[in-house]
Amino acid sequence: MMPGSARGERHGWPENVGIIAMEIYFPSQYVDQAELEIFDGVSTGKYTIGLGQDKMGFCSDNEDVNSLCLTVVQRLMERNEISYTDIGRLEVGTETILDKSKSVKTVLMQLFEGCGNTSVEGIDTTNACYGGTAALFNAVNWVESSCWDGRYALVVAGDIAVYATGNARCTGGAGAIAMLVGPHAPLILERGCRATHMQHVYDFYKPNMDSEYPVVDGKLSIQCYLHALDKCYEIISRKLQSGGHKSDSSLLDSADAFVFHSPFCKLVQKSVARIMLNDFLREPDPGKKQVYSGLEAFRDIRLEDTYFNKEIETAFITASKPAFIKKTKPSLLLANQVGNMYTPSVYGGLVSFLISRPVEDLSGCRIILFSYGSGLASSMYSVRVTDDLSPLSPLHRLVNNLSDVELRLVRRKKVTAKEFDQLMKLRETTHHKAPYKPVGNTEHIFPGTWYLTDIDDKHRRKYERKPLQSPVDLNDQSTEKLIPLIVTVDVR
Repeated sequence: MMPGSARGERHGWPENVGIIAMEIYFPSQYVDQAELEIFDGVSTGKYTIGLGQDKMGFCSDNEDVNSLCLTVVQRLMERNEISYTDIGRLEVGTETILDKSKSVKTVLMQLFEGCGNTSVEGIDTTNACYGGTAALFNAVNWVESSCWDGRYALVVAGDIAVYATGNARCTGGAGAIAMLVGPHAPLILERGCRATHMQHVYDFYKPNMDSEYPVVDGKLSIQCYLHALDKCYEIISRKLQSGGHKSDSSLLDSADAFVFHSPFCKLVQKSVARIMLNDFLREPDPGKKQVYSGLEAFRDIRLEDTYFNKEIETAFITASKPAFIKKTKPSLLLANQVGNMYTPSVYGGLVSFLISRPVEDLSGCRIILFSYGSGLASSMYSVRVTDDLSPLSPLHRLVNNLSDVELRLVRRKKVTAKEFDQLMKLRETTHHKAPYKPVGNTEHIFPGTWYLTDIDDKHRRKYERKPLQSPVDLNDQSTEKLIPLIVTVDVR
Protein backbone atom coordinates (compact mmCIF):
# COMPACT_ATOMS: atom_id res chain seq x y z
CA MET A 1 0.00 0.00 0.00
CA MET A 2 1.07 3.58 -0.61
CA PRO A 3 1.71 5.65 2.52
CA GLY A 4 -1.52 7.50 3.22
CA SER A 5 -2.18 11.23 3.27
CA ALA A 6 -2.52 12.98 6.60
CA ARG A 7 -5.09 15.75 6.39
CA GLY A 8 -6.05 15.75 10.06
CA GLU A 9 -4.43 17.30 13.10
CA ARG A 10 -0.62 17.09 13.06
CA HIS A 11 1.93 17.59 15.80
CA GLY A 12 5.68 18.13 15.26
CA TRP A 13 7.67 17.13 12.23
CA PRO A 14 6.14 14.73 9.70
CA GLU A 15 8.10 11.50 9.99
CA ASN A 16 10.61 10.26 7.41
CA VAL A 17 9.84 12.75 4.64
CA GLY A 18 11.30 11.80 1.28
CA ILE A 19 10.65 10.00 -2.00
CA ILE A 20 7.73 7.56 -1.89
CA ALA A 21 7.60 6.59 -5.56
CA MET A 22 9.61 7.24 -8.73
CA GLU A 23 9.01 6.93 -12.45
CA ILE A 24 11.37 7.48 -15.38
CA TYR A 25 10.82 8.09 -19.07
CA PHE A 26 13.44 8.06 -21.80
CA PRO A 27 13.00 8.16 -25.60
CA SER A 28 12.34 4.95 -27.50
CA GLN A 29 15.22 5.54 -29.93
CA TYR A 30 18.98 5.83 -29.51
CA VAL A 31 22.22 6.20 -31.43
CA ASP A 32 25.22 3.97 -30.75
CA GLN A 33 28.21 6.02 -29.57
CA ALA A 34 30.75 3.75 -31.32
CA GLU A 35 28.97 4.34 -34.62
CA LEU A 36 28.80 8.06 -33.86
CA GLU A 37 32.59 8.06 -33.43
CA ILE A 38 32.96 6.72 -36.98
CA PHE A 39 30.38 9.15 -38.40
CA ASP A 40 32.02 12.13 -36.66
CA GLY A 41 35.49 11.06 -37.81
CA VAL A 42 36.98 11.02 -34.31
CA SER A 43 39.41 8.48 -32.89
CA THR A 44 38.03 5.10 -31.87
CA GLY A 45 37.07 5.12 -28.20
CA LYS A 46 36.84 8.89 -27.82
CA TYR A 47 33.18 8.73 -26.78
CA THR A 48 32.95 5.14 -25.52
CA ILE A 49 36.18 4.97 -23.49
CA GLY A 50 37.20 8.61 -23.10
CA LEU A 51 33.75 9.69 -21.94
CA GLY A 52 32.37 6.33 -20.84
CA GLN A 53 29.24 6.51 -23.03
CA ASP A 54 27.69 3.58 -24.95
CA LYS A 55 24.35 4.87 -26.24
CA MET A 56 22.49 8.17 -26.40
CA GLY A 57 18.73 8.58 -26.34
CA PHE A 58 17.25 11.45 -28.30
CA CYS A 59 13.95 12.95 -29.43
CA SER A 60 12.63 13.65 -32.89
CA ASP A 61 10.51 16.73 -33.62
CA ASN A 62 7.39 15.14 -32.13
CA GLU A 63 8.63 15.14 -28.53
CA ASP A 64 9.32 18.16 -26.38
CA VAL A 65 9.76 18.81 -22.67
CA ASN A 66 5.99 19.08 -22.20
CA SER A 67 5.34 15.66 -23.72
CA LEU A 68 8.16 14.05 -21.73
CA CYS A 69 6.73 15.41 -18.48
CA LEU A 70 3.14 14.53 -19.37
CA THR A 71 4.26 10.96 -20.02
CA VAL A 72 6.24 10.47 -16.83
CA VAL A 73 3.61 12.05 -14.57
CA GLN A 74 0.70 10.04 -15.95
CA ARG A 75 2.73 6.86 -15.83
CA LEU A 76 3.66 7.42 -12.16
CA MET A 77 0.07 8.18 -11.19
CA GLU A 78 -1.35 5.15 -13.01
CA ARG A 79 1.24 2.64 -11.89
CA ASN A 80 0.92 3.70 -8.25
CA GLU A 81 -2.87 4.07 -8.40
CA ILE A 82 -2.80 7.60 -7.04
CA SER A 83 -5.69 10.01 -7.44
CA TYR A 84 -4.86 13.46 -8.79
CA THR A 85 -6.91 14.85 -5.90
CA ASP A 86 -4.16 13.63 -3.56
CA ILE A 87 -1.55 16.00 -5.04
CA GLY A 88 -1.17 19.35 -3.28
CA ARG A 89 2.07 20.54 -4.84
CA LEU A 90 3.57 20.01 -8.29
CA GLU A 91 6.89 21.55 -9.25
CA VAL A 92 8.90 21.05 -12.44
CA GLY A 93 12.67 21.37 -12.72
CA THR A 94 13.82 21.98 -16.29
CA GLU A 95 16.15 24.08 -18.41
CA THR A 96 14.37 23.19 -21.68
CA ILE A 97 12.37 26.36 -22.19
CA LEU A 98 9.53 26.39 -24.74
CA ASP A 99 7.88 29.57 -23.54
CA LYS A 100 9.27 32.56 -21.67
CA SER A 101 6.06 32.90 -19.64
CA LYS A 102 3.96 29.73 -19.60
CA SER A 103 5.38 27.01 -17.34
CA VAL A 104 5.54 23.28 -18.01
CA LYS A 105 3.66 22.84 -14.74
CA THR A 106 0.60 24.58 -16.20
CA VAL A 107 0.66 22.20 -19.17
CA LEU A 108 0.67 19.27 -16.75
CA MET A 109 -2.46 20.63 -15.07
CA GLN A 110 -4.54 19.24 -17.94
CA LEU A 111 -3.99 15.83 -16.33
CA PHE A 112 -5.85 17.14 -13.26
CA GLU A 113 -8.93 18.35 -15.14
CA GLY A 114 -10.85 15.10 -14.81
CA CYS A 115 -10.81 15.19 -11.02
CA GLY A 116 -11.34 18.94 -10.72
CA ASN A 117 -8.28 19.53 -8.53
CA THR A 118 -6.91 22.99 -9.31
CA SER A 119 -5.53 23.67 -5.82
CA VAL A 120 -1.96 22.61 -6.58
CA GLU A 121 0.98 24.78 -5.50
CA GLY A 122 4.36 24.98 -7.22
CA ILE A 123 5.71 26.17 -10.56
CA ASP A 124 8.80 25.63 -12.76
CA THR A 125 12.29 25.94 -11.26
CA THR A 126 15.22 26.67 -13.56
CA ASN A 127 18.98 26.63 -13.28
CA ALA A 128 20.61 24.27 -15.75
CA CYS A 129 20.80 20.67 -14.43
CA TYR A 130 20.07 21.71 -10.83
CA GLY A 131 16.39 22.61 -11.28
CA GLY A 132 15.13 19.13 -10.38
CA THR A 133 17.03 19.15 -7.10
CA ALA A 134 15.70 22.60 -6.21
CA ALA A 135 12.18 21.34 -6.94
CA LEU A 136 12.76 18.29 -4.72
CA PHE A 137 14.06 20.43 -1.85
CA ASN A 138 11.07 22.76 -2.22
CA ALA A 139 8.70 19.80 -2.10
CA VAL A 140 10.31 18.40 1.05
CA ASN A 141 10.30 21.85 2.64
CA TRP A 142 6.58 22.20 1.84
CA VAL A 143 5.73 18.88 3.47
CA GLU A 144 7.72 19.87 6.56
CA SER A 145 6.14 23.35 6.76
CA SER A 146 3.01 24.88 8.26
CA CYS A 147 1.66 25.22 4.70
CA TRP A 148 1.39 21.44 4.21
CA ASP A 149 -2.23 20.30 3.89
CA GLY A 150 -1.52 16.57 4.19
CA ARG A 151 -1.39 15.80 0.46
CA TYR A 152 1.52 14.51 -1.58
CA ALA A 153 3.98 16.69 -3.46
CA LEU A 154 4.94 15.71 -6.99
CA VAL A 155 8.37 16.65 -8.37
CA VAL A 156 9.11 16.42 -12.09
CA ALA A 157 12.52 16.82 -13.73
CA GLY A 158 12.67 16.72 -17.52
CA ASP A 159 14.96 17.92 -20.29
CA ILE A 160 16.15 17.38 -23.84
CA ALA A 161 19.91 17.87 -24.06
CA VAL A 162 21.05 18.68 -27.60
CA TYR A 163 24.21 20.29 -28.92
CA ALA A 164 25.33 21.79 -32.20
CA THR A 165 27.33 19.64 -34.59
CA GLY A 166 30.77 19.11 -33.05
CA ASN A 167 32.58 17.38 -30.23
CA ALA A 168 29.93 18.16 -27.58
CA ARG A 169 27.00 16.54 -29.41
CA CYS A 170 27.90 13.09 -28.04
CA THR A 171 27.14 14.32 -24.49
CA GLY A 172 23.45 14.84 -25.21
CA GLY A 173 20.47 12.82 -24.03
CA ALA A 174 16.84 13.19 -22.99
CA GLY A 175 14.47 11.99 -20.30
CA ALA A 176 12.15 12.80 -17.43
CA ILE A 177 11.77 11.69 -13.82
CA ALA A 178 8.73 12.02 -11.57
CA MET A 179 9.02 11.66 -7.79
CA LEU A 180 6.20 11.46 -5.26
CA VAL A 181 7.17 13.17 -2.00
CA GLY A 182 5.63 12.76 1.42
CA PRO A 183 6.05 11.30 4.91
CA HIS A 184 6.76 7.65 5.77
CA ALA A 185 8.87 7.43 2.62
CA PRO A 186 11.16 4.53 1.70
CA LEU A 187 13.84 7.02 0.56
CA ILE A 188 14.24 9.51 3.39
CA LEU A 189 16.06 12.82 2.96
CA GLU A 190 18.15 12.96 6.13
CA ARG A 191 17.48 16.21 7.95
CA GLY A 192 20.65 18.23 8.48
CA CYS A 193 22.66 16.29 5.87
CA ARG A 194 22.64 18.87 3.10
CA ALA A 195 25.39 21.09 1.70
CA THR A 196 24.98 23.78 -0.95
CA HIS A 197 27.41 25.89 -2.98
CA MET A 198 26.28 28.66 -5.35
CA GLN A 199 28.48 30.87 -7.52
CA HIS A 200 28.31 33.21 -10.52
CA VAL A 201 30.16 31.79 -13.54
CA TYR A 202 29.61 31.42 -17.30
CA ASP A 203 30.62 27.78 -17.83
CA PHE A 204 27.44 26.68 -19.68
CA TYR A 205 24.47 28.87 -20.52
CA LYS A 206 21.77 29.44 -23.15
CA PRO A 207 21.54 33.12 -24.10
CA ASN A 208 20.13 32.54 -27.60
CA MET A 209 16.38 32.13 -27.26
CA ASP A 210 16.08 31.09 -30.92
CA SER A 211 18.21 27.98 -30.43
CA GLU A 212 18.19 24.84 -28.28
CA TYR A 213 21.98 24.86 -28.22
CA PRO A 214 24.01 26.11 -25.24
CA VAL A 215 27.21 28.10 -25.13
CA VAL A 216 29.77 25.85 -23.44
CA ASP A 217 33.23 26.37 -22.05
CA GLY A 218 33.99 22.69 -21.55
CA LYS A 219 37.21 23.02 -19.57
CA LEU A 220 35.77 25.69 -17.29
CA SER A 221 32.63 23.61 -16.76
CA ILE A 222 34.62 20.61 -15.54
CA GLN A 223 36.65 22.84 -13.22
CA CYS A 224 33.46 24.40 -11.83
CA TYR A 225 31.91 20.97 -11.30
CA LEU A 226 34.93 19.71 -9.34
CA HIS A 227 35.25 22.97 -7.38
CA ALA A 228 31.57 22.76 -6.40
CA LEU A 229 32.13 19.15 -5.35
CA ASP A 230 35.04 20.27 -3.14
CA LYS A 231 32.94 23.00 -1.49
CA CYS A 232 29.97 20.71 -0.87
CA TYR A 233 32.33 18.05 0.49
CA GLU A 234 33.71 20.55 3.01
CA ILE A 235 30.26 21.58 4.23
CA ILE A 236 28.64 18.14 4.44
CA SER A 237 31.67 16.63 6.17
CA ARG A 238 31.40 19.29 8.84
CA LYS A 239 27.66 18.68 9.25
CA LEU A 240 28.09 14.93 9.48
CA GLN A 241 30.68 15.37 12.19
CA SER A 242 28.77 17.95 14.25
CA GLY A 243 25.18 16.92 13.67
CA GLY A 244 25.10 13.64 15.53
CA HIS A 245 25.27 11.55 12.38
CA LYS A 246 27.52 8.52 12.40
CA SER A 247 30.53 9.51 10.32
CA ASP A 248 34.09 8.41 9.78
CA SER A 249 36.77 10.99 8.97
CA SER A 250 36.46 9.59 5.44
CA LEU A 251 33.36 10.64 3.54
CA LEU A 252 33.81 7.66 1.22
CA ASP A 253 33.44 5.36 4.23
CA SER A 254 30.35 7.15 5.56
CA ALA A 255 27.91 6.00 2.87
CA ASP A 256 26.98 2.85 0.99
CA ALA A 257 26.57 4.60 -2.36
CA PHE A 258 27.50 7.85 -4.10
CA VAL A 259 25.34 9.15 -6.96
CA PHE A 260 26.42 12.10 -9.08
CA HIS A 261 25.03 14.34 -11.77
CA SER A 262 26.53 12.78 -14.90
CA PRO A 263 27.33 14.96 -17.91
CA PHE A 264 29.34 11.89 -18.97
CA CYS A 265 30.29 8.78 -17.03
CA LYS A 266 34.03 9.39 -16.93
CA LEU A 267 33.51 12.62 -14.98
CA VAL A 268 31.63 10.64 -12.35
CA GLN A 269 34.60 8.30 -11.94
CA LYS A 270 36.82 11.35 -11.52
CA SER A 271 34.39 12.66 -8.91
CA VAL A 272 34.79 9.58 -6.75
CA ALA A 273 38.56 10.07 -7.01
CA ARG A 274 38.02 13.71 -6.04
CA ILE A 275 36.21 12.73 -2.86
CA MET A 276 39.08 10.40 -1.99
CA LEU A 277 41.52 13.26 -2.60
CA ASN A 278 39.55 15.42 -0.17
CA ASP A 279 39.43 12.57 2.34
CA PHE A 280 43.18 12.09 1.99
CA LEU A 281 43.98 15.77 2.61
CA ARG A 282 41.60 15.84 5.58
CA GLU A 283 42.90 12.63 7.20
CA PRO A 284 45.16 13.45 10.20
CA ASP A 285 47.37 10.40 9.68
CA PRO A 286 46.85 8.92 6.18
CA GLY A 287 49.85 6.60 6.65
CA LYS A 288 47.71 4.43 8.91
CA LYS A 289 45.26 3.62 6.10
CA GLN A 290 46.24 1.11 3.44
CA VAL A 291 43.95 2.77 0.90
CA TYR A 292 46.29 5.81 0.82
CA SER A 293 49.46 3.76 0.26
CA GLY A 294 51.64 5.34 -2.43
CA LEU A 295 49.93 8.74 -2.24
CA GLU A 296 52.29 10.32 0.28
CA ALA A 297 53.88 12.63 -2.32
CA PHE A 298 50.58 14.52 -2.70
CA ARG A 299 50.17 15.38 0.97
CA ASP A 300 50.96 19.10 0.66
CA ILE A 301 49.08 19.95 -2.54
CA ARG A 302 46.37 22.61 -2.74
CA LEU A 303 42.99 21.55 -4.13
CA GLU A 304 42.75 24.56 -6.44
CA ASP A 305 45.97 23.47 -8.18
CA THR A 306 44.75 19.96 -8.98
CA TYR A 307 41.80 20.29 -11.34
CA PHE A 308 43.76 19.29 -14.46
CA ASN A 309 46.77 17.62 -12.89
CA LYS A 310 46.87 14.27 -14.72
CA GLU A 311 49.36 12.69 -12.31
CA ILE A 312 47.14 13.35 -9.29
CA GLU A 313 43.98 12.42 -11.18
CA THR A 314 45.40 9.08 -12.31
CA ALA A 315 46.76 8.26 -8.85
CA PHE A 316 43.46 8.87 -7.10
CA ILE A 317 41.36 7.19 -9.83
CA THR A 318 43.50 4.11 -9.30
CA ALA A 319 43.31 4.30 -5.50
CA SER A 320 39.54 4.88 -5.50
CA LYS A 321 38.77 2.17 -8.07
CA PRO A 322 37.36 -0.35 -5.54
CA ALA A 323 35.08 2.32 -4.03
CA PHE A 324 33.94 3.45 -7.48
CA ILE A 325 33.11 -0.10 -8.62
CA LYS A 326 31.21 -0.91 -5.42
CA LYS A 327 29.50 2.37 -4.58
CA THR A 328 29.04 4.36 -7.80
CA LYS A 329 29.38 2.30 -10.97
CA PRO A 330 25.96 0.62 -10.42
CA SER A 331 24.37 4.09 -10.60
CA LEU A 332 25.65 4.74 -14.15
CA LEU A 333 23.38 2.43 -16.15
CA LEU A 334 21.05 5.14 -17.45
CA ALA A 335 23.82 7.70 -17.89
CA ASN A 336 25.73 5.17 -19.98
CA GLN A 337 22.73 4.01 -22.02
CA VAL A 338 20.72 7.24 -22.40
CA GLY A 339 23.23 10.05 -21.89
CA ASN A 340 22.97 13.34 -20.04
CA MET A 341 19.32 14.04 -19.22
CA TYR A 342 20.21 17.35 -17.50
CA THR A 343 17.81 17.83 -14.53
CA PRO A 344 16.85 14.12 -14.28
CA SER A 345 20.48 12.99 -14.53
CA VAL A 346 21.30 12.51 -10.84
CA TYR A 347 17.89 10.89 -10.26
CA GLY A 348 18.46 8.56 -13.19
CA GLY A 349 21.57 7.58 -11.24
CA LEU A 350 19.45 6.95 -8.16
CA VAL A 351 17.06 4.77 -10.19
CA SER A 352 20.00 2.85 -11.64
CA PHE A 353 21.39 2.17 -8.17
CA LEU A 354 18.01 1.05 -6.80
CA ILE A 355 17.55 -1.57 -9.54
CA SER A 356 21.15 -2.79 -9.38
CA ARG A 357 20.71 -5.11 -6.42
CA PRO A 358 18.06 -7.11 -4.52
CA VAL A 359 15.75 -4.97 -2.42
CA GLU A 360 17.01 -6.72 0.70
CA ASP A 361 20.47 -5.27 0.06
CA LEU A 362 19.05 -1.74 -0.10
CA SER A 363 17.60 -1.78 3.40
CA GLY A 364 19.23 0.82 5.65
CA CYS A 365 21.64 2.09 2.99
CA ARG A 366 22.87 5.66 3.09
CA ILE A 367 23.15 7.21 -0.38
CA ILE A 368 24.95 10.52 -0.88
CA LEU A 369 23.89 12.46 -3.98
CA PHE A 370 25.70 15.34 -5.67
CA SER A 371 23.67 17.61 -7.92
CA TYR A 372 25.31 20.23 -10.15
CA GLY A 373 23.88 22.84 -12.49
CA SER A 374 26.07 25.21 -14.45
CA GLY A 375 26.00 28.89 -13.75
CA LEU A 376 26.37 27.55 -11.00
CA ALA A 377 24.27 25.79 -8.37
CA SER A 378 25.18 22.62 -6.50
CA SER A 379 24.16 20.53 -3.51
CA MET A 380 25.27 17.34 -1.82
CA TYR A 381 22.78 15.56 0.43
CA SER A 382 22.05 12.24 2.08
CA VAL A 383 19.20 9.81 1.47
CA ARG A 384 18.60 6.92 3.84
CA VAL A 385 16.74 3.83 2.65
CA THR A 386 14.07 2.54 5.02
CA ASP A 387 14.60 -0.62 7.07
CA ASP A 388 11.03 -1.77 6.35
CA LEU A 389 11.27 -4.91 4.21
CA SER A 390 7.76 -6.23 4.82
CA PRO A 391 6.23 -7.71 1.61
CA LEU A 392 3.86 -4.76 1.10
CA SER A 393 6.32 -2.06 2.16
CA PRO A 394 6.69 1.18 0.15
CA LEU A 395 10.30 0.18 -0.65
CA HIS A 396 9.19 -3.05 -2.31
CA ARG A 397 6.57 -1.14 -4.30
CA LEU A 398 9.00 1.60 -5.36
CA VAL A 399 11.65 -0.84 -6.58
CA ASN A 400 9.10 -3.18 -8.19
CA ASN A 401 7.65 -0.31 -10.23
CA LEU A 402 11.14 0.39 -11.61
CA SER A 403 11.88 -3.22 -12.45
CA ASP A 404 11.10 -2.82 -16.16
CA VAL A 405 13.73 -0.13 -16.80
CA GLU A 406 16.28 -2.51 -18.31
CA LEU A 407 13.61 -4.14 -20.46
CA ARG A 408 12.57 -0.75 -21.83
CA LEU A 409 16.20 0.05 -22.62
CA VAL A 410 16.54 -3.17 -24.59
CA ARG A 411 13.29 -2.54 -26.49
CA ARG A 412 14.41 0.81 -27.90
CA LYS A 413 14.99 1.29 -31.60
CA LYS A 414 18.55 1.79 -32.79
CA VAL A 415 18.98 4.65 -35.28
CA THR A 416 22.03 5.00 -37.50
CA ALA A 417 24.41 7.89 -36.91
CA LYS A 418 23.40 9.37 -40.26
CA GLU A 419 19.70 9.22 -39.40
CA PHE A 420 20.46 10.75 -35.99
CA ASP A 421 22.30 13.63 -37.67
CA GLN A 422 19.35 14.21 -40.01
CA LEU A 423 16.89 14.25 -37.10
CA MET A 424 19.06 16.75 -35.24
CA LYS A 425 19.00 18.98 -38.32
CA LEU A 426 15.21 18.61 -38.40
CA ARG A 427 14.96 19.77 -34.78
CA GLU A 428 17.31 22.66 -35.51
CA THR A 429 15.40 23.94 -38.54
CA THR A 430 11.96 23.59 -36.95
CA HIS A 431 12.79 24.87 -33.46
CA HIS A 432 10.04 27.34 -32.40
CA LYS A 433 8.55 27.20 -35.90
CA ALA A 434 4.86 28.10 -36.09
CA PRO A 435 2.60 26.93 -37.52
CA TYR A 436 4.15 23.47 -37.67
CA LYS A 437 3.08 19.83 -37.77
CA PRO A 438 5.75 17.37 -36.59
CA VAL A 439 6.80 14.75 -39.12
CA GLY A 440 8.55 12.32 -36.79
CA ASN A 441 7.42 8.70 -36.85
CA THR A 442 5.29 7.70 -33.86
CA GLU A 443 5.28 3.99 -34.70
CA HIS A 444 8.19 3.16 -32.40
CA ILE A 445 7.38 5.32 -29.40
CA PHE A 446 6.43 3.38 -26.30
CA PRO A 447 2.72 2.80 -25.53
CA GLY A 448 1.40 5.43 -23.14
CA THR A 449 3.76 8.12 -24.46
CA TRP A 450 2.50 11.65 -25.04
CA TYR A 451 3.70 13.32 -28.25
CA LEU A 452 3.36 16.66 -30.02
CA THR A 453 0.81 16.71 -32.86
CA ASP A 454 0.48 20.37 -33.83
CA ILE A 455 1.73 23.90 -33.24
CA ASP A 456 -0.68 26.54 -34.52
CA ASP A 457 0.13 30.02 -35.81
CA LYS A 458 -0.08 31.38 -32.25
CA HIS A 459 2.50 28.83 -30.99
CA ARG A 460 -0.15 26.86 -29.08
CA ARG A 461 0.85 23.22 -28.80
CA LYS A 462 -1.39 20.16 -28.93
CA TYR A 463 -0.56 16.68 -27.70
CA GLU A 464 -1.94 13.18 -27.95
CA ARG A 465 -1.12 10.01 -26.05
CA LYS A 466 -0.25 6.73 -27.75
CA PRO A 467 -2.77 4.20 -26.43
CA LEU A 468 -1.75 1.53 -24.00
CA GLN A 469 -1.99 -1.82 -25.76
CA SER A 470 -2.88 -3.65 -22.55
CA PRO A 471 -2.64 -3.17 -18.76
CA VAL A 472 0.79 -4.85 -18.84
CA ASP A 473 2.15 -1.76 -20.59
CA LEU A 474 1.95 0.10 -17.29
CA ASN A 475 4.08 -2.36 -15.38
CA ASP A 476 5.75 -4.78 -17.74
CA GLN A 477 6.78 -7.85 -15.79
CA SER A 478 7.45 -9.83 -18.96
CA THR A 479 9.30 -13.08 -18.46
CA GLU A 480 10.98 -12.93 -21.83
CA LYS A 481 14.75 -13.30 -21.71
CA LEU A 482 16.40 -9.98 -20.94
CA ILE A 483 19.71 -9.17 -22.58
CA PRO A 484 22.01 -8.03 -19.75
CA LEU A 485 23.03 -4.38 -19.94
CA ILE A 486 26.59 -3.77 -18.86
CA VAL A 487 28.00 -0.35 -18.02
CA THR A 488 31.35 -0.23 -19.76
CA VAL A 489 33.03 2.67 -17.97
CA ASP A 490 36.76 2.18 -18.32
CA VAL A 491 38.17 1.93 -14.79
CA ARG A 492 41.85 1.68 -15.67
